[in-house]
Amino acid sequence: MSLLPKFSIITITFNAAPVIEPTLQSVLAQSYKNYEYILVDGASKDDTVAVAKASGIDFAHIVSEPDKGLYDAMNKGIRLATGDYLCFLNAGDAFHSADTLEKIVAAISHEEQLPDVLYGETAEVNEKREFVRMRRLQAPTRLTWKSFKQGMLVCHQAFYARRGIAPEYNLEYRLSADVDWCIKVMKRAKKMVNVELTVVDYLQNGLSLQNHRASLIERFKVMCSHYGVLSTVVHHLWFVLRALIKK
Repeated sequence: MSLLPKFSIITITFNAAPVIEPTLQSVLAQSYKNYEYILVDGASKDDTVAVAKASGIDFAHIVSEPDKGLYDAMNKGIRLATGDYLCFLNAGDAFHSADTLEKIVAAISHEEQLPDVLYGETAEVNEKREFVRMRRLQAPTRLTWKSFKQGMLVCHQAFYARRGIAPEYNLEYRLSADVDWCIKVMKRAKKMVNVELTVVDYLQNGLSLQNHRASLIERFKVMCSHYGVLSTVVHHLWFVLRALIKK
């Protein structure tokens, strides 16, 4: 059976004109064309929307209006999406290669039906688009909703969820709603496939990195809500011990 899924690629922007061009060009370059591209902009005051419109991409939707933050904008993207898979590609991030989507589809060509989650590896790049390193946490061969007890083993941008099982993001979380969202998706998923590819080039200037301490506190709350307080405390003590051992 030949599976040719449609990808809903969603980019959230706010004053992203300096970094969005590589993102746009990586979408435009994809050899696999069964996708729609959705841009949700938070009423940028720079040329973000103009740069996007000049890119040559045939957007399914461009929305530019005030929002309640990153995850509110992502929820708008989910509501606009019509594809089989949701793919969040932040401004500054890019598909790892021009044939990334094609390789992902090839990786599931033997499946009888579309898996609920597709996931892969993440390369970190700097503002010059130079490779820095592979993401410290590697995507496991087998993924379950309990896997994130060990930390967010799969980067959000390398985690593609079937639209039919994906909830909206919980706006109570300002920095770590993506962790909560991934866990909720995995709880609903029947089959998850590691495509065994580097999927995304991740730009090292994300919102959570800029608010690192607050992000860690919020992520702890997310994990407590899913895994319980005792289990979460034990695992975080192990994270600290592991870091000390590596030093």
